[in-house]
Amino acid sequence: MHTNFIVNDYALAWSLLFQASISESMYKLKQRIWNTYKNEYNSSFNDKEEILRDYKNFIPNNDTVYNILFELKDYEKIKKLAEKYRLDIMKIWDKNKKNINDLFEKILRLKIEDYTFFVVNKEFNIIDHACENCIIVGKEIDKKEPINILTDLTMSIAKHNIKKYKDEDEKFKKAILELAIYNEFPTRTTGKSYYHIGHPGYTGLKRWLYPYWLMYLGIAKEDFDAFMMRDKIAFESEKYAYEKELKKMNIEQFIDFCIRNQKYIIREGRK
Repeated sequence: MHTNFIVNDYALAWSLLFQASISESMYKLKQRIWNTYKNEYNSSFNDKEEILRDYKNFIPNNDTVYNILFELKDYEKIKKLAEKYRLDIMKIWDKNKKNINDLFEKILRLKIEDYTFFVVNKEFNIIDHACENCIIVGKEIDKKEPINILTDLTMSIAKHNIKKYKDEDEKFKKAILELAIYNEFPTRTTGKSYYHIGHPGYTGLKRWLYPYWLMYLGIAKEDFDAFMMRDKIAFESEKYAYEKELKKMNIEQFIDFCIRNQKYIIREGRK
């Protein structure tokens, strides 16, 4: 997967107009624009997809509200901060590029097309999978855990590239993607276990899935104890038949397997 991180004037301006306000002064400006140019403001809302799909050639039908922003005294400052943020994300991404590729090729086992990241200011606090192979990103980088920005971005990509499931089955998709992206990916990247990370609502399901997850990863049964100790997740390995075919599946096939066999996998109440 090849990636392109860019700061684009129209994508940034659209975000300033229609995403959450990044400052009190920007909120007041948006109110003034709305009060004065309601039709132009409403019309510009529909530009998002076209901007992202063909950003090099985009020309607005009406550039009134964009020009107001571009002529702002603070616009260049906002753009420079976005450029700095872009470099910070690229540095983290490039440093971990091999591990990111391994995530998609060896853990998720998905072929992902090239992606463009439209970088805006971190104050927006967004990761928006806005259209096919395009993500608007503007989210604080955790200095203690910089890998978090990578897990958020890769989670957005994975969710978009895996089919949607019925409501009652969607929980399996979410739990398994957590195992892959919030748990296994940072564990491999940093060398310390991240299997305590995730939404508390999926903790129990992930524990039931964990033995099959190890099989999916291709971990030999004799090595289960070492992984249980590493991740602090215990199960009675002798009670599990080793499913050899799991290591040949991709993540979507594994999700399907777990949904089909959920009555067998979730062993609550069994002796």
